[in-house]
Amino acid sequence: MPGHIKLVKGAVDPDPTEFLVPSMEVKRADQAKVYDAKKSVWIPDEKTHGYKEGLIESGDLEDPASKCVVAVGHEKFTLKAAQVGKVNPPKFEKCEDMVNLTFLNDASVFWNLKTRYQAKLIHTYSGLFVVVVNPYKRYPLYTHRVCKIYLGKRRNEAPPHLWAIAEGAYRNMLMNTKNNAMLITGESGAGKTENTKKVITYLAMVATGAGKKVEKKVSLEDQIVATNPILESYGNAKTARNDNSSRFGKFIRIHFTQSGKLAGCDIVSYLLEKSRITEQQSVERSYHIFYQLLQPYGDGICPEGLRAKCFVSNDIYDYIYVSQGKTSVASIDDNEELEYTEDAFGVIGFEDWEKFDCYVLTAGVMTCGGVQYIQKGRDDQAELPDISIETFAGKAAAAFGVDAAAMVKAFCKPRIKVGTEWVTKGQTVEQATGATGGIARAIFDRVFKWLIEKCNDTLIDASLKKANFCAVLDIAGFEIFEYNGFEQISINFVNEKLQQFFNHHMFVVEQEEYVKEGIDWVMVDFGMDLAAAIIMFEKPMGIWAILEEESLFPKATDKSFEEKLKASLGKLPVFLKPQSKTDKNAHFAISHYAGIVSYNVTGWLEKNKDPVNDSVVEILKSTSSVPLLVHLWRDHPGQPTTAPKDDGKKKKKGGGKTVSSYFKGQLDDLMTTLYKTEPHFIRCVVPNTHKEPGGVESGLVMHQYQCNGVLAGIAICRKGFPNKMLYPEFKARYNILAAKLVAKAKNDKAAASAVLDGAVKMEKDKFRLGHTKVFFRAGILGYMEEFREDKIGSVLSWLQAGARGKASRMQFKKLQDQKLALYACQRAIRSSMMAKTWLWMQIWLAIKPNLKCTQFGKFKKEYEDKIALAEANIDGALDARSKVQAVYDGLAGQKNELSLALKSGGSAVQDIIDKTTRIEGQAADVQGELAGVVNRIKGEKAQKVALEGQIGKINATVAQLEGEVGVQEGVLASAEQDRADKDDQIKTLKDEIAHQSDMITKLGKEKRSVGDGRQKTEEDIQAAEDKCNHLSRVKGKLEQALDESEDALEREKKVKGDVEKAKRKIEGDLKLTQEAVSDLERVKAELSGTVARKEKEGSALGAKIDDEATLASKYSKQAKELLARLEELDEELVIERGARAKAEKSRTMLKKDIEDIASRLEEAGSNTSTQVELNKKREAELARIKAELEELNIAQEGTCAALRMKHNNTMGDLGEQIDNLNSNKVKSEKDKAGLELDLRDARLDLEDAVKGKAELDKTGKLLQGSIVDSNTRLDEMARALNEAESTKKRLQVENQDLNRQIEELEAAIANMNKGKISVTTQLEDTKALADAEAKDRAALLTKFKMMSTDLENLREKLENEAMRKSDALKALSKAQAEIQLWKSRYETEGMGRIEELEGARAKLQAKIVENEELVDVLQTKVANAEKSKGRLGTDLDDISMEYERVHAAALITEKRAKNFDKVLGEWLSKASDVTAEVAASQDEGRNYSSELFRLKAAQDEAVEQLDIVKRENKNLADEIKDLLDQLGEGGRSIHDLDKQRRRLEQEKEELQAALEEAEATLEMEENKVLRAQLELAQVRQEIDRRVAEKEDEFNNTRKNHARAMDSLGASIETEQRAKGEGLRVKKQLEGEINELEIGLDHANKANSEGLKSIKRYQGQLRETIQLFEDEARARAQISEQVGISERKAAALSGEVEESKALLDGASRAQRQLQGDIADSRGAVNNMQTINGRDMTSKRQLESSIHTMQAEVDGMLLAAKNAEEKSKKAMVDAARLADELRAEQDHATSLAAARNSLSNQLGELEGRLADAENAALKGGKASMAKMEMKIRELEAELASTQSRTGEAAKALQRGERKAKELAFAQGEDRKNQDKMSDLAAKLQGKIKTYKQQIEEAEEIAALNLAKFRKAQQDLEETEERAKLAMVL
Repeated sequence: MPGHIKLVKGAVDPDPTEFLVPSMEVKRADQAKVYDAKKSVWIPDEKTHGYKEGLIESGDLEDPASKCVVAVGHEKFTLKAAQVGKVNPPKFEKCEDMVNLTFLNDASVFWNLKTRYQAKLIHTYSGLFVVVVNPYKRYPLYTHRVCKIYLGKRRNEAPPHLWAIAEGAYRNMLMNTKNNAMLITGESGAGKTENTKKVITYLAMVATGAGKKVEKKVSLEDQIVATNPILESYGNAKTARNDNSSRFGKFIRIHFTQSGKLAGCDIVSYLLEKSRITEQQSVERSYHIFYQLLQPYGDGICPEGLRAKCFVSNDIYDYIYVSQGKTSVASIDDNEELEYTEDAFGVIGFEDWEKFDCYVLTAGVMTCGGVQYIQKGRDDQAELPDISIETFAGKAAAAFGVDAAAMVKAFCKPRIKVGTEWVTKGQTVEQATGATGGIARAIFDRVFKWLIEKCNDTLIDASLKKANFCAVLDIAGFEIFEYNGFEQISINFVNEKLQQFFNHHMFVVEQEEYVKEGIDWVMVDFGMDLAAAIIMFEKPMGIWAILEEESLFPKATDKSFEEKLKASLGKLPVFLKPQSKTDKNAHFAISHYAGIVSYNVTGWLEKNKDPVNDSVVEILKSTSSVPLLVHLWRDHPGQPTTAPKDDGKKKKKGGGKTVSSYFKGQLDDLMTTLYKTEPHFIRCVVPNTHKEPGGVESGLVMHQYQCNGVLAGIAICRKGFPNKMLYPEFKARYNILAAKLVAKAKNDKAAASAVLDGAVKMEKDKFRLGHTKVFFRAGILGYMEEFREDKIGSVLSWLQAGARGKASRMQFKKLQDQKLALYACQRAIRSSMMAKTWLWMQIWLAIKPNLKCTQFGKFKKEYEDKIALAEANIDGALDARSKVQAVYDGLAGQKNELSLALKSGGSAVQDIIDKTTRIEGQAADVQGELAGVVNRIKGEKAQKVALEGQIGKINATVAQLEGEVGVQEGVLASAEQDRADKDDQIKTLKDEIAHQSDMITKLGKEKRSVGDGRQKTEEDIQAAEDKCNHLSRVKGKLEQALDESEDALEREKKVKGDVEKAKRKIEGDLKLTQEAVSDLERVKAELSGTVARKEKEGSALGAKIDDEATLASKYSKQAKELLARLEELDEELVIERGARAKAEKSRTMLKKDIEDIASRLEEAGSNTSTQVELNKKREAELARIKAELEELNIAQEGTCAALRMKHNNTMGDLGEQIDNLNSNKVKSEKDKAGLELDLRDARLDLEDAVKGKAELDKTGKLLQGSIVDSNTRLDEMARALNEAESTKKRLQVENQDLNRQIEELEAAIANMNKGKISVTTQLEDTKALADAEAKDRAALLTKFKMMSTDLENLREKLENEAMRKSDALKALSKAQAEIQLWKSRYETEGMGRIEELEGARAKLQAKIVENEELVDVLQTKVANAEKSKGRLGTDLDDISMEYERVHAAALITEKRAKNFDKVLGEWLSKASDVTAEVAASQDEGRNYSSELFRLKAAQDEAVEQLDIVKRENKNLADEIKDLLDQLGEGGRSIHDLDKQRRRLEQEKEELQAALEEAEATLEMEENKVLRAQLELAQVRQEIDRRVAEKEDEFNNTRKNHARAMDSLGASIETEQRAKGEGLRVKKQLEGEINELEIGLDHANKANSEGLKSIKRYQGQLRETIQLFEDEARARAQISEQVGISERKAAALSGEVEESKALLDGASRAQRQLQGDIADSRGAVNNMQTINGRDMTSKRQLESSIHTMQAEVDGMLLAAKNAEEKSKKAMVDAARLADELRAEQDHATSLAAARNSLSNQLGELEGRLADAENAALKGGKASMAKMEMKIRELEAELASTQSRTGEAAKALQRGERKAKELAFAQGEDRKNQDKMSDLAAKLQGKIKTYKQQIEEAEEIAALNLAKFRKAQQDLEETEERAKLAMVL
């Protein structure tokens, strides 16, 4: 199977990603491809028939006639510009949709598909269709995992795939309720059948029906899949390219219900290759079933074994039909396939006798090949002497269940009918063998069609209603073979029609998008491009018509067929001469859309006739013991042995259809079905002929592209705007072209216009701007890419110039510094040389070692060591100090105690001192606790203030509720007492209530049925009246037409008599002239040869000419007579043609009139019984017309036969006369010239006569076609009459039901008085139920609240999971951004910033570690999310079940809770918002806390660095002070300063280096401090804003909660008021019932008066018709009133049922009231706890925010102090550096500095190399690792998103159910309100009943009168028509 993979049971589906989209490595390689936008081109490759890429050196591609020079490697080619195509930019490599290619040439299309196929991407879009390439390897592309990828996705949301098309078709069918079709085409071996299976499998997976029957053993989808083994066994065979090729086309329709569930399937087959049954090529094989029958598995199917049952052996070579080619296939196990076929028969449900009959008949077909006839003696008669059971003939007869002798006799000597007698006709060996093969092919063909019918019967599930279907058309593609015959032209014509359909649909869809986007476009129908070839096939004298005509003539041959084709079609531009190189005997060629194909017509007529031996068929029908065989031939007339009812002219049912006519009818039905569907196109491609995965043969693929219509579809796209781009994408990609104009643009469309018009300045015809997209012509997108690359190149050039300038300036500065350094070195050397001889220098050198200033470095090092030691020991010193301090404090306390004891001087004082000490200790403890309590009190005060308000409101609400509960308890007690009082009354009235409820239900049903019937009757009456008016208008036209037809018939009869007389004279002459034409042409050649000879003999024969002069004159007279007769014949022909034309006109007029009458009568006949009689008369009239037409046809045939006989006789006479003339020609040479002129004229006249005869024949065929059409119309009329009869019966039954219902309604009105008392009692009970309803509602409300809280908790969990996921995504995106940042920095700045790169690497490694930890955390969170998802799923299921139960109870009890429902909805929405906000605030708090910890860590680092800087600054300041002191001491004299300056030069260099390092460190710390300040400021603002928002939201929530509690109280008060309103309504209803009684009495009286007035009105309505408009208005009012009464009755019956239910629910509500109150109190407590928890979290957040603000303030203060100190130090250092820099003369210090710099440079170079190596190794590895983890996280994220989406859908379903509950409650309330209105309007309804009855009777009488009048008119019309027919 193409693209599939075998999986082990239980194994996990493999990842299909690499087979759907190209990997990142492949994309990078494609982008790195060498490409020159101006020079890269494609040129054709003659060796591979493909294309190769080169660079154009000269030539103009825009000019097709230009010569282009293209260099491919070292070779150069010169080609025309039309043969050269541009190469697409690398952006379009492996493009998913080839229409998006900017250069749509053949080479680019081929290259795109080739590269995708070699990258294991076998699916590619090309506009509307998908191209599927056979991979010849199993890929995991059709697994359940892939099904989930495409399930519910649009085409542009997923990679190209076959299932994307199937998903689109399925979803389109569900959304638009329109049938969809998928057209799968391709060559043999391309995978059409396998792709069809995959489509069916996908539809079965996604739409398994829910309407399965329990008693079925197998499911419907299993049966659909089980059809494949059977159809493959009987319809598939091995070909040269494919081992399992389908040799028939099939159209599979998969039906679905309205909800998208699978409902059934049916199959239609096309063009089964019957020739393969008896003939195969050497590399092919016949159908698989023949080879399966000989396998050993069949021995176990039945007791005697399948081979014995089928009379076959185990050697396939015994059977010639199936052993001419290959007998085994390596890839197919026939034994295993037989097992699959046997199982499929069982799954589908074949009976055992059906299955074995099918096997036996198939074996019989195979056995027929062994029957070999021999020639009898010298005769040509075939015979078969041995017909025993051991012979092939005997086995075949046994398989067919017939007598072998009779069957062989029928083959060798079939019977034919001659006249009225049956005679036998001898057959030759070839004819008998051919007849045997014909019967074998016919039996197999009928078996195959029967299998499909049987499968269709099984695959339809009658229990499901079929709404729409998705169809799959699997048919062979366009074929161009070495030898192209009848099969090829048939399938090519099918593909021609399908390609026209595709072209039309493709550009209709494309142009609809243009119109939708609002661009300027003129609609073009590209479906007409193929019209020339199709018209040539289908026109009246086209290929099919000529083939059909030739097939009907017995003497027609292939040669005559060829000549007729060339004569009729030779001048058409698409009908060409044969151009085939492989078939030299081809007869003609046709220019198809896919190319020019040469056809050979040999054997076409025989294949089209497909004859069978009627004698053999009769034996098979009448004597076979195989039931299936008899069933297969049931529709064939055969040759019955008894007296046949027909005249033997018809050979087959339906006039003997040929193969072409049957095929054309099927094709027309298929195209009609396709044009009514939404099509989808799939093109299958064979990549190579060697079945090598990844191999591509260029010529083969391009040939299929041409045949499949891929190139034609792309050519159509090139005429429009194939390249489209959304505005955001266009703006992002081409913003660089005009950045300023884009920035100024108001919207994306204006930005695109600015780029195209302002920057690019493109022509208007090259692009269009739509509403959402930019449209480009083919090739323009490549020009845009080229323009963009030029712009990017200019920008890069500018950047490069700036970078080079900067580098040059830096190099110049370096050289300048080196020059100054050389100057300094020279000065130092000079000074050194001078100092060597200077005595003061010698003194200085001697004194210098003893000076302290020279030992500054040593002192600095000692101090640094001491500082380090102090810092190391400071912690221990502090600890020791704290311990000593504690000891000191203890000793001091003891000392104080002792001093106090000494001062007190006594024990009492000592006790007091002890107590005081203890109290002071306790006071200290209490003071500490007091401080903590004070802090807690401060935190609790805000909560206390907030809760006090809530508690007050809640207490007030609770008190109000308790009071109401007390009131309700009193009401309940009174209700119980009332109930006890009413129990006795209820018991006595139960029987009466039940009786009345039954009566009311019955009346309601009857009223509904009466209303429906009355409304329908009124609609029918209105339609009948309209039709009657229309008929009355048409009546005049019909009478006029009948008069004209009568006159025409009379004239025609007169003319016909004259014509008959003239015909008898003309027919003989016509036949004579026809034969004379051919004879004269033959004689003309002979005469031209003998003229020269006769001229020489002229002198000798002169005398004889004189003697024969008299004979010549006689012959001249005869010639003149013949010419006169020809002229008469011409006149008669003209008269005959005129008469025929008139007859045809009159006949067409009559047919049109008959059709009009039939249609009108059909419309009028469905209303009344009188019109049924008219329909019967019309049927009789049509039957008479049909009989007359048949008689005319028979008479016409007889006349034609008589004319032919006379013509033959006349031709014989003329032939004799011409012979005499030829014998006497020698004597009449003098008259030769005149005779030749006369003959030429006669020839022209004869040609005209022949043309006239052809026209007559054509007219006869048209008449035959019209007769067939009239027969079909008659059949349709008969069906219409049957429908009319059924309609009549139904109307009669409905009228009877209406009468009965009216009587019952009158009785029911009388019974309504009796039901008055019961209604009164029910109203009283309704009051009690209404009271109980409120209690029940409250109970259900509390349960609903509990469920809603649970639901909100679940939602909160889901939101938490979503927030966690979003955090993970943020961390992931942050990590990716940092990775990209460090990667770019490494690539651009890594070589010049070694130290920063090392630091960045350390940070990056730390962040990688953090990201790895984050990934681990995310994985654990994902696992927890999966677990929580499972728990949530179970919780949701439980909640949904509980919710449905509550929904059922709420439908009864919550009818009066409208206001409360609104309040509840608001509260639920607000509560959900609050919970969501709380969750969000918690998440934000967690984020802020993590950010706080990060900032604290950064602050600690900054503080430590500031401390280090402070210490360094302090040390530097001390050193600077020492230096200043020394300078001050040495400033007494300039000579001393010079000495000190020389001594301090060395120290100056060291200090300068130290200061530079300090400056760099300070700058870095300042930058860090500034960044920290900015981040802290942003965080502080964000926190303040969000805290303010949350506080406002919490305040709003409290207010809403208070309002909700108030609304609860208001709703309870509303219920109390409703109770009082119920009492008032009760009294009002009692008064209305009394009024109804009075109105009923009046209605009865008015009814009696109305009966009298009905009779009076009937008489008046018969006399006048002007009251029609008033009646129409009355009818409309009646229909409205009937509908109102219907709805009222239904509402009343519903209220009665609801009252009963409420009575039962009242008791339950009473028991649940107390529990509900307790539940409400618990809910209030829960809300209080939730609020308290929220307030606690808020206080914690506030405290953390305050702490963070204090810390930030401290950090800012410290940073400011450090900054001021550093600035001072920098000023001092700068001043000192300036002073020291001026004294820089010492040469030795410069040498030391130079050496140190060189050493540092070497060390830095080594470190640079190490850093580069480490970065290359570690960076790539870490980047690869991070990318791998990113991919895994993305996959997990996708799965999590899908699961989250499913959970969201489940929540949406729950919310939808809640909305439905609210809607149902509203509807119930409306119905309850209507009940009171209906009770008030009951009196008016009773009054309107009288008017309705009167008006209905008046309308019925009026319609009856109209129908009778219409009947009379039609009878008169029929009489006139009969009269016209008789005349």
